[in-house]
Amino acid sequence: MADDTTPAFASTDPSAAQGELPRRRLGTSALIFGVATGLSRVLGLIREMVAGYYFGAAGRINAFTVAFQIPNLVRALVADAALSSAFVPVFSELLEKGERKRAWRVASTLFWLMLLGLGALSALFILIAPLVISPFHAVDPSLAAGLSRVLFPIVALLGVSGIVVGILNSYDHFTVPALSPVFWNLAIILGLALGVPHVSGESGKLYVYAAAILVATLVQVFLPMPWLRGRDGRLQLVLDWRDPAVARVFKLMLPVTLGLGLINVNAVVDTLFASRFIDKNLAPTAIQKAFLVYMLPQGMFSVAVATVLFPSLSRFSTRGDMDGFRRTVSMGLRQIAFLLIPAAVFSAVLAEPIIRILFQRGAWEPSQTPVVAGALAAFSAGLVFNGAMLMLNRAFFSLQSNWIPTIVALGNLALNALLDAVFYRFGTWGIPLSTAVCNVAGTIALVVLLRRQIGRIDGGEIVASTIRIVVASAVVAVVAFAVWDPLDAALGRSLGGQVGSLGLALFASLAAYGIMCRALSVREMQALLSLRNRAARG
Repeated sequence: MADDTTPAFASTDPSAAQGELPRRRLGTSALIFGVATGLSRVLGLIREMVAGYYFGAAGRINAFTVAFQIPNLVRALVADAALSSAFVPVFSELLEKGERKRAWRVASTLFWLMLLGLGALSALFILIAPLVISPFHAVDPSLAAGLSRVLFPIVALLGVSGIVVGILNSYDHFTVPALSPVFWNLAIILGLALGVPHVSGESGKLYVYAAAILVATLVQVFLPMPWLRGRDGRLQLVLDWRDPAVARVFKLMLPVTLGLGLINVNAVVDTLFASRFIDKNLAPTAIQKAFLVYMLPQGMFSVAVATVLFPSLSRFSTRGDMDGFRRTVSMGLRQIAFLLIPAAVFSAVLAEPIIRILFQRGAWEPSQTPVVAGALAAFSAGLVFNGAMLMLNRAFFSLQSNWIPTIVALGNLALNALLDAVFYRFGTWGIPLSTAVCNVAGTIALVVLLRRQIGRIDGGEIVASTIRIVVASAVVAVVAFAVWDPLDAALGRSLGGQVGSLGLALFASLAAYGIMCRALSVREMQALLSLRNRAARG
């Protein structure tokens, strides 16, 4: 057990002293980032609960789900995380070399190129929206095309956001970028609550939903900008596209775009199969709702760990410090396993009561709950592997070996399409199951390829920790159901009853997991204990 002075993720190996800075950064920054991101994810669930109350999971809401697919895909391909992942290594390298003025000129050039280029691309897609939507076999194709036209401008806005967030992350500032989605969700919730009740007709209400997302995206983009002040540079009105660093960002961005964007291509493929071959009136939104619940622990834990460690990995790579690089990757993978395996087990075992308490009210009919719950349970099988892939992708991006995860993502795309073609016969939950299998395959491929590139990643330590975590998580499964089942029968299905039975099951599961991790000497428990002690001391 760590004492008050033990740094998070501290090692007893003296050779690891050089890695103490990223350990401290992960311990404190990941906590702040995780809390902020977790708050955003919780608000995201509240947003979906409000949407579920007004629209349910069946009917024209599926036209909205389809309409959001293409703007979201384009965003993933050319903006937001894809752009940040290509930009951060180049910007960080220029800062590390002391070329700060040039670094900011590069950032300014990319800011304006993204705004102009993606603005033109958004305008094109607005014009051809009906053609883009037609393959999905939407419930209401005209409505879906109209909604997509409202949503397409978010692509250009998030392209600009990718540069701003990348700059702040390069300076190890994570809190405000993590809080921006909090206000994004709040703006949408407010828009739904104020706008939907005053509009007649389901189509009009869905347009209010789309408009709220657009306004919220504006809030998300501009909120972090004041925090750029006080750095050692500023964004300028400049287009220095001849700088080799600008070209290098785009060169790096191509494989990153494919690597990260192909995940969203998989989502589009999933939606195609769900709408055309399963049930266009329910399956697309059922999968989308389950995915959002599945992403809650992902956003709170693995995204926080990978995002906070990404700049450190980039610096280790620039310095040629492969020992520090390996330790940081191994630490990230072990911590992701420690956080996500029990979360996956709990969400799989109690998927139906989770979906029931979140969504089953208003326009949401009880018959829709088991369908969404089945999708959540299937997604959960791949949760920890999805988190590991996120960490491993960041490792390759830091090495500027961006084509490797891209090739893996291409393979996963083909595998996902093949499995969708087979698994859709199982029903709605078959589509998430194919995603889970692809996550497993992708993780194995990335681990093998990273070992070939850097020699080793402390695989023995990762496996030993994971085995202990799996054993502890098996106890979570037993405790969760054993506590929830009799309480559900005794307390009933009122909101208070559901909160009581599910909340006590969660509390008992967390307690059992903590006890088992202590008994099994799970080293990753030390980080949380250290952070708890620091918080108490503060």
